[in-house]
Amino acid sequence: MKGKPWTKAEVKKLTELVKAKQSLEVIAAQFPEYTPDAVRKKCERLGLEVVVQSTRIIPSTTSKLKIPEELPSVEDALKILAGALKTAAKSGLDKIEVQRLKVTATLAKTYKDLFADYVHYREIEAKLVELEAKYARLAEEKTKGNVR
Repeated sequence: MKGKPWTKAEVKKLTELVKAKQSLEVIAAQFPEYTPDAVRKKCERLGLEVVVQSTRIIPSTTSKLKIPEELPSVEDALKILAGALKTAAKSGLDKIEVQRLKVTATLAKTYKDLFADYVHYREIEAKLVELEAKYARLAEEKTKGNVR
């Protein structure tokens, strides 16, 4: 269902508010005849980047990320990637959904690669711990041998 069409004056006002770096909430309040989602979508269609108000005190791209206790397996990452690929094959996806799927696929691939590196480094770390213990044991034996 399509809403009320935007007038040229409304588009001009919208553009000015976005260029003035007003938040989406402030801009939407200026257009009570449209829902905030309709205002956001109009900005997207016009290629305008609107400021999203944040309650965060310290800006960070990761502050809302929940770090899992255990790392997902490569299989988990591949399942996510497969789901993104399946969804991407569907017709009629909007631009935002396509971008979200691209990001998901990129993150899944990156995670898979980094997870493989992590496993490899853990193997190296275990080998080093083993060699350090062996070295300490040999050094102790040599010291005992020299004392006698």
